[in-house]
Amino acid sequence: MVAVKELFTVVAVLIAVTLLAPHKPAGAAADVRGRPGTSLFAQSAAEALRCDFSDTDISYLLLDARSGQILASSWQNPELPIPLGSLAKPFTALAYGEQHDFRYPSHVCLGTASGCWRPAGHGAVDLTSAIAYSCNSYFRTLTEDLDSEDVSATAGRFRIDSPDPEAEGMALAGVGSSWRVAPLRMARAYIELSRERDRPAVQQILDGMAKSAQQGTGAEVGRVLPGRSVLVKTGTAPCTHARHAQGDGLAIAMLPADDPKILLMVRVHGVPGSQAAKTAGQMLRRIQD
Repeated sequence: MVAVKELFTVVAVLIAVTLLAPHKPAGAAADVRGRPGTSLFAQSAAEALRCDFSDTDISYLLLDARSGQILASSWQNPELPIPLGSLAKPFTALAYGEQHDFRYPSHVCLGTASGCWRPAGHGAVDLTSAIAYSCNSYFRTLTEDLDSEDVSATAGRFRIDSPDPEAEGMALAGVGSSWRVAPLRMARAYIELSRERDRPAVQQILDGMAKSAQQGTGAEVGRVLPGRSVLVKTGTAPCTHARHAQGDGLAIAMLPADDPKILLMVRVHGVPGSQAAKTAGQMLRRIQD
């Protein structure tokens, strides 16, 4: 009889422990440090970036590329549309493709003579290398017969703000202030872009972003993160800070390249996009260490 009573006591204790234990929904992910999307990773990343990159000249958004949720941020009004420069170019390219059966021209960039930012030019370029080098000369060709309505249709599909109705020419590739996009919307549009690699032209664009990290305008990311597969797109846009500068550099970086888990978007006051890429690489290295 005593043994039976003791058995009932043990069973009762086990039931109580089970009922009082914190409930974890089925399929819930464990909080593992270094795994994007978990609270510990988000807390660790936010703390690291806050400690090492608190300069007021640096704005950033760190997103979980699977859910689009913000993991860490230091960007005033990230839902306020601002000029984002050449970050718009992948979507300009897709808008062109919609109008031309996704057949893209080959082009010879002559530098200043053909309207590119690089005085010496980029030589022979296709869509992939034009994305990698952010070649303005190539995009002048793409935007010759596009109008704002053409680009707005693509923008709507990716849920980013449309260019001004009167925008034309290189304004449709992010030059100037006629196409303003909320930074958070643009970051999430790149996440969506990475998921659509099976759609026409998207893989070419993503290949261009991978090439950018290796030898293009985003090469500083590759230098800081050797051996890592990263997608990078850079841009330089008109400054919107109260303390005005000639321009602000922007960079979006996603890794790993073949199946992004995190996206980092960076804006650095008063520098070109290639320098913003260097900052983005340093930030990624810090949170991955």
